[in-house]
Amino acid sequence: MSYRPTAPHHQWGREAEDLAASYLQQKGFNILVRNYRYQKAEIDIIAQRAHCLAFVEVKARKSSSYGYPETFVSPAKQALIREAAENYIIERDWTQAMQFDIIAVLQHNGNVQITHFEDAFY
Repeated sequence: MSYRPTAPHHQWGREAEDLAASYLQQKGFNILVRNYRYQKAEIDIIAQRAHCLAFVEVKARKSSSYGYPETFVSPAKQALIREAAENYIIERDWTQAMQFDIIAVLQHNGNVQITHFEDAFY
């Protein structure tokens, strides 16, 4: 097996997820799971605040030249996230509130901007 270094965009994606998790914790969320997988779907972060679960998709870009990060959560991606979320709530017999959020992480001129879109889709 040969060693393949991590591509820079994958590293930036992991860093963005770390930033998003820290951001959520500062907003009073408890991070329950990161990178939850169900079949072909993955949820970047599952967090809880009070009696509400948040299923969070993190999108990161190093510039807005090709569009803002949040615009890259396609309807197909949303459907996969919903499917994985449904499995998660069934596994845990969750009967309380839930929401689907997007956290956009944009790097611009060395600064990082985090934007949290709560209840972004369903």
